[in-house]
Amino acid sequence: MPVLSVPKPRLVKRILIVDDEPQIGEVLSAYLQREGFETIVRETVAGAAAELEGGLPDLLILDITLPDGSGLDILRSIQEHGVPVILLTARADEVDRIVGLELGADDYVTKPFSAREVVARVRAVMRRSGEVPAAANGSEPEQRIRIGGLEVDLGAHEVRIGGEGVPLTPSEFRILTVLGEHPGQVFTRAQLLDHLHDDGSIFERTLDRHINNLRKKIEPNPQEPEYVLTVYGVGYKMRKP
Repeated sequence: MPVLSVPKPRLVKRILIVDDEPQIGEVLSAYLQREGFETIVRETVAGAAAELEGGLPDLLILDITLPDGSGLDILRSIQEHGVPVILLTARADEVDRIVGLELGADDYVTKPFSAREVVARVRAVMRRSGEVPAAANGSEPEQRIRIGGLEVDLGAHEVRIGGEGVPLTPSEFRILTVLGEHPGQVFTRAQLLDHLHDDGSIFERTLDRHINNLRKKIEPNPQEPEYVLTVYGVGYKMRKP
């Protein structure tokens, strides 16, 4: 691919979205613009390559499977430039996802996903790599999940029930966050593990134990949970607000 030019520092962070499904590009672009980012959407490897010739973005959201080639080719072309990359993958793309992470991708999101989840991952990656712009209204974006008497403060990494702090392990906090960001959505165990992006401390066979421990800490009656609900034969979900 062509030699890429490195952009001068910008006050507004620019994100290049590469996905061949127009609806995904439009929705992600709208959500990210609302959070104060500038966005460009391309649907092919060729379109992405042409955009990159004009300068590197501050972050790349990249679908692996594109109509004219692999998104991994784009990743290879920019890996030495240090551009943060979030991969969009289908669950069946496990091998490509692993290759992408080995090539330097910073994170991945498995389809189907919510736009809010992608925005949260964008902000997490950009916090690790540099400044994050304020939301469009000039204030910091909401970083709290509130469902009944349960409050999850993502920024402070704190959980409260009825205003009282509840100490959780890192694994319990991550599980609660994923479920809380998608109230009413049912996750199979495999889907929940995908969203956790775990470092190896949680396995499908131990997930139930983590959830049981979480319930003991946040539920008024762990035997009849009000927040983290079991969908028998399927998995788990967070109750709707």
